[in-house]
Amino acid sequence: MNFKNIVFVIILLAIQIGFSQSKVSGKIVDEKNAPIPGANIIITNKASEKKGASTDFEGNFSLQLDESGTYNLKVTFIGFKTYKISIEAIANQNINLGVITLNESLESLQSVEIIGRKRKDYNSDYSFSATKTAIKNKELPQAVATVTKELLSDRLAFQLPDAVKTVSSVSATGLYNHYNIRGITQGDDGQVLNGMRTRQYYFLQPITSHLERVEVIKGPASVTFSSADPGGTVNMVTKKPLAEKRSSIGFTTGSFGTLRATTDFTGPLNDSKTLLYRFNAAFQEADSFRDVVNNNAILISPSFSYVPNENTSLNVEMIYNDAEGNLDRGQPIFGAINGEFDLNSTPITRNVGASNDHYKTKEVIFMAKFNQKFTENFGFNAQFMKQTWDEDLAEHRVDGTAVNIDGDVIPTLARMRYDRRQQFWETDNFSTYFNYDIKKGNITNKLLVGYDATRWERQIGAGFLRARRYLTVSGRQSNFDASNPDNFQQMVVDGVVMPVPAVPHFNLENPFNGARNTDSYNLAELTIPANLNTSNGIYIQNQFKVGKFSALVNLRYEWFTDIFDYKGNEEEFKTSAFVPRLGLTCEITDEISAYATYLVGFQPHTNTVSLSPTAEGFFWAASPGRFDPLESTLTEVGAKGEFLNGKIFANFAIFEVTQKNILLGDTYNLDNLTTRGEQRSRGFETDISGYVLPNLQLTISYGYTDATIEEDAVEEFIGERIGGAPKHNANFWGRYDFNSNSMLKGIGIGLGAQYVDDKYTWYNPTYATARILLPEYTVFEGAIYYKPNNTNMQLTIKINNLFNKTHWLGGLNPSRLGPGVPRNVLLNATYNF
Repeated sequence: MNFKNIVFVIILLAIQIGFSQSKVSGKIVDEKNAPIPGANIIITNKASEKKGASTDFEGNFSLQLDESGTYNLKVTFIGFKTYKISIEAIANQNINLGVITLNESLESLQSVEIIGRKRKDYNSDYSFSATKTAIKNKELPQAVATVTKELLSDRLAFQLPDAVKTVSSVSATGLYNHYNIRGITQGDDGQVLNGMRTRQYYFLQPITSHLERVEVIKGPASVTFSSADPGGTVNMVTKKPLAEKRSSIGFTTGSFGTLRATTDFTGPLNDSKTLLYRFNAAFQEADSFRDVVNNNAILISPSFSYVPNENTSLNVEMIYNDAEGNLDRGQPIFGAINGEFDLNSTPITRNVGASNDHYKTKEVIFMAKFNQKFTENFGFNAQFMKQTWDEDLAEHRVDGTAVNIDGDVIPTLARMRYDRRQQFWETDNFSTYFNYDIKKGNITNKLLVGYDATRWERQIGAGFLRARRYLTVSGRQSNFDASNPDNFQQMVVDGVVMPVPAVPHFNLENPFNGARNTDSYNLAELTIPANLNTSNGIYIQNQFKVGKFSALVNLRYEWFTDIFDYKGNEEEFKTSAFVPRLGLTCEITDEISAYATYLVGFQPHTNTVSLSPTAEGFFWAASPGRFDPLESTLTEVGAKGEFLNGKIFANFAIFEVTQKNILLGDTYNLDNLTTRGEQRSRGFETDISGYVLPNLQLTISYGYTDATIEEDAVEEFIGERIGGAPKHNANFWGRYDFNSNSMLKGIGIGLGAQYVDDKYTWYNPTYATARILLPEYTVFEGAIYYKPNNTNMQLTIKINNLFNKTHWLGGLNPSRLGPGVPRNVLLNATYNF
């Protein structure tokens, strides 16, 4: 062997030795020595090269190292503290780290939500909103379903209705941002932001990009949120700053001219990490499958947290939301005599609006939250919110069926109305409480005493211009009276004599959606009176625990004032109530707890909140505060469980909600406005979510609801189903990621389905409105995810309504149906850095 060959062999051996692989292995367990499958192991060297692996079902892992040297190994898993160790790798020598024990993390145990959530999965194990202080969900004697930002992201649920559709016993009532929960359709006030009352999220659908999670608190939450909807409350929780730097940008495009962009930046602003920030922004420009409908929005939301020590914290945030689109009143179908309607008589794209209609809203919200612990057991909390909300509306909408001069229905024509409306709202919320914790042996007492106040004001200057119904000979607008046809202006169309409408009819067979000359309309000038509604509440809450048993006891005293025509010819109405809650919980095992609860709901009828669609026309004319308030009760029993070290959460509940003093009315007769009757909703539901496998995460829900009218002045209504309430609804969503050893590594698959049973249109039986039964439907959705190797980017393609199922989400009446979106595609790119 010559010298060159010897040198070549030496170099070859050196290369071989230098790159001989070593293996690092170990086992990850919890404090009870149970294996933790799916834990993340990340290892890096000085060159910042990174490798990762996950533990198997026995908690074992192994990693190959390509070079000798010093490595930093980190083990993370949801609900546990991060484990870090430095290791020295030597060529051809394997390293067995043995058993590594992870300690449970209490990262979420803050008395108020000042700092953001670190978990990155579909579960949220604590609730702040349901009791105003941190409490484990399995200890809370009430069903609370949570949709986390990770689930929102995986499903590309950019707007709130897409977010809550995975929750049991929740279904959309139509095309608004509006829901039926446990068989009861929400009023305008069924949604809150960080536990604070707002005005108003009723029409256009809010963007979710700045939300940490969406909570659906089932049943009346009057103890926590003052006046609250009997079926349930949707609480939107905003993202809070984190003490670690995270940044994300995302871009989305898709069907119907959809263009979206989002940003999310967070981290410390100083070296001591006492000052933190978060900045969220979103932009959307989107058309719709519906004729002349769009939904454009800009959202900017900065947030700052000051945490100088473990006893003091302050969070300040602001939300600016500027939305412009169309108020989509829904699909009209051909009218018919005797209440017979054909859902397929018009296409689901049909909308009666004009291209020069618009709906513009501008919202600015300021929130501040302060927490001070005086001692280990004694603390003080305060929260304030101010919201301004402006509305600018111009719309054409269906006003009913057209008739000829004899009063006979012309089924191919829709009678129209035109409205221009402006409103200006200001809302103030204040909440403060003291908490005192006592622990002696196995007995724990968490006492809370608080006061909160809310002020809603519709300001002076609100009003609208309106044209509707038919024109009399004198030029007034009036309902047509077939017994006195000579009192109305008349015209002949295609040989048919008919009264002259204030707004030209919409021809359902030959539609026109172009710009319409509204200057020719005979517009009536109407004033919307200013209104003021205030509520004040004092309450005491105690959660005490003895061993495996705990009780949550609340008593709240609430007093309300409603002033109609504020600063004018004021009419003042006052009411008050005691609102109790009693809940019991028993820990059957370490993983499973059972509970029972009884609570009361109390909701005055006010001019700031429309509690019934059949009474919506009266809120301009007189205060409904003169009527007895809507009262409700909830009785609920259930069980909750956390399995696989908190990776899977499940709940099961059996419930009965009753409500009485429902405000009902006849749109054409003010004398028929009244409160009457009783409605009852019974059923059961279950929600399951979490990691079934280390690379498979899912959420499943099912709800059965029997919602009926129990008492009514009209005997034939008794026993009828409540409008908008399906008996069954079921949801599934799952995401599976191929592991690093697979040929398809970096690829993930998402699949979902939603089933909603048949339901009637929203309006309950009244003297003036018809309702129809909308068919059941099952809609599927699917997604493919791709994460290129060694990047922080994810590409997602998602198809909604995979099989292009024609379906109806709900509807108010036959002229205002809410068809679901046909098949559509979204393409998203997200980069985290």
